[in-house]
Amino acid sequence: MKETLVKDEKFSRLQSLLYDYGSVVIGYSGGVDSSFLAKVATETLGATKVLSVTALSPSLTAEEADAARAQAREWGLNHKEVATAEFENPDYLANNADRCAHCKEALMDVLGPLAHERGSAALLGVNVDDLGDHRPGQIVAKQAGAHFPLVDAGFTKAEVRRASGILGLRTADKPASPCLSSRIPYGTPVSLPALKSIGEAERALRGLGFETVRVRHHASVARVEIPSDRLAEALEKNTTIVTAVKSAGYQFVALDLEGFSSGSMNRLIEKDRNEEGR
Repeated sequence: MKETLVKDEKFSRLQSLLYDYGSVVIGYSGGVDSSFLAKVATETLGATKVLSVTALSPSLTAEEADAARAQAREWGLNHKEVATAEFENPDYLANNADRCAHCKEALMDVLGPLAHERGSAALLGVNVDDLGDHRPGQIVAKQAGAHFPLVDAGFTKAEVRRASGILGLRTADKPASPCLSSRIPYGTPVSLPALKSIGEAERALRGLGFETVRVRHHASVARVEIPSDRLAEALEKNTTIVTAVKSAGYQFVALDLEGFSSGSMNRLIEKDRNEEGR
């Protein structure tokens, strides 16, 4: 490991946790947190003691799957791809506020047996900041036996990015990329055509230079979120953006003037909670 992390208290704690586990199976999406965890675990325990598992489903874009696969080869990870079955669960497709719980249940249905077979601990790349958002999947994952070593070591998202940068990992600055289903409002069923439109629209917008982008799916309307400091640029490119997003299947294109906000679909849940507490 890089010399600058040798005396880092949280990093040392993470390594100590990994040594205690001895052998681990990691849910590896190729995102910032899971990549950092997989890389550190592999360098700490050795590739034979670490299995990094990518869950393949319609909610993961082909680009993200390809990137995770290529990165695993480059880093020498012991990598396995598995299909998860959340799309066979009507409760997941109903897309109520507990959708993430059904997703994590499907993930643990895969990770759990693999971990048991190897005599390993099942790990997920959850960081301290994740605990403050509406993420019912974390509860289900913990109940199914998952461990969150980044949380136990005290890593925030910013600290994961900082440590990743010190290690020279290109994921240090990678934009967050939650599953495509998170772009659909709770209560609106998840469907393959909707995910296809979302994925194609976001791919087109990234092709226009907007790396951090969300296309929120509201039936025939695409509500586009990009960072607020690039709204002026988006307005200048409005014709190109409209053409690109409509080509993905939408009839109308709206630019959210509040700008990009991770987890913005959870605002309605927070609103309902506040109203219930009055």
